[in-house]
Amino acid sequence: MKKDLNDIAKIEKAIKEKYGDDAIQNPKKHWDEEKEKKYLEDLKEFYKNEKSKKQTTELEGFVVREKRKQNKAERICPICTSYSFSASDDLYMNKFECCFDCYIQHVEDREERWKTGWRPNN
Repeated sequence: MKKDLNDIAKIEKAIKEKYGDDAIQNPKKHWDEEKEKKYLEDLKEFYKNEKSKKQTTELEGFVVREKRKQNKAERICPICTSYSFSASDDLYMNKFECCFDCYIQHVEDREERWKTGWRPNN
């Protein structure tokens, strides 16, 4: 598809009228060597700080990192007490604290009520 330069100019003009001159400027227009240098320094500082945040201990000449916490997915639905390995259940357990079947039966179309703390009676 060949682009007509007149159409492009019309679109650019409409964007300029709606959002102003800054909306149609090339992002590189205001970027210079000084800003690039500052950006790279900030980036180095950020990663330096991130590295120092990691918990490490030195024992007998060895650096030992603190063990990472593992995310354990809940497998038992607190509503129906069923056990599941399903990936879709993981999604609903994280978001709604129930399995997919309970979501369909109790939560769907009642999400606001569910978020306020309502749960079905057993």
